[in-house]
Amino acid sequence: MIHYHGGPITPETCAYRVWRGRHAFVSFANPGQIEMAASVCQSFALDNGAFSLWKQGQPVDWPAYYGWCEQWLAHPACDWAVIPDVIDGGEGENDALLGEWPFGHRGVPVWHLNESPERLVRLAGEWPRVALGSAAEWDVSVPSKCLQRLYDVLPAICRGGRPLVKLHGLRMLSHRIITSVPLASADSTNVARNIGIDGNWASGVYPPATKETRAMVLTERIEQHQSPACLNEVLARQQRAVRDQGVLWDEAS
Repeated sequence: MIHYHGGPITPETCAYRVWRGRHAFVSFANPGQIEMAASVCQSFALDNGAFSLWKQGQPVDWPAYYGWCEQWLAHPACDWAVIPDVIDGGEGENDALLGEWPFGHRGVPVWHLNESPERLVRLAGEWPRVALGSAAEWDVSVPSKCLQRLYDVLPAICRGGRPLVKLHGLRMLSHRIITSVPLASADSTNVARNIGIDGNWASGVYPPATKETRAMVLTERIEQHQSPACLNEVLARQQRAVRDQGVLWDEAS
């Protein structure tokens, strides 16, 4: 899977270290480092900024976002862009924004976890990639609830446990999520948010001496985890865990 590291990452020396040869997720709400991302990343994707601006109580200028996407989707390293969505809007409102999207399948629609499974099935039938956005009681900040919702709905768009489309997890680079769900890609701002929290790095025999080293430690910890090939792999891991604990398991079951 592809690990997209969200920005802005400061200082910029850390952004350079994290993004060089890797993958960046650049938000329309904080686009200042996109030139750097485009110049050093293996690839990058564009986030519409809706979640960040929603948390700040600010509206999104969608025509301006379309202009930004038009500029950067033409870059050879740009993978795709998140299609506009309304975080607390209804399905009809979000479907209307899909109809306004001007760049075809260069965009990725968002299915929010509080929306109907029927909408997920419809999006998976119309788009090659769908982004999963946590919401309401299934927010990714509570991984157990988020995972339970995904376990409930994802079988509807899977065959043999494998998704019929590429799935991207918005804010889902937590190892608990990506090791349990067959994602093609996911993003988070974990590195950007945590390299500057000195208290998290003070303990230990060998605390990192610089923020750049902190950034690399976090990046390597995140990228050591990969998604399973299919939902069935989750069950297989549970079976192996039971077997490793010395409990007999019927392999034919």
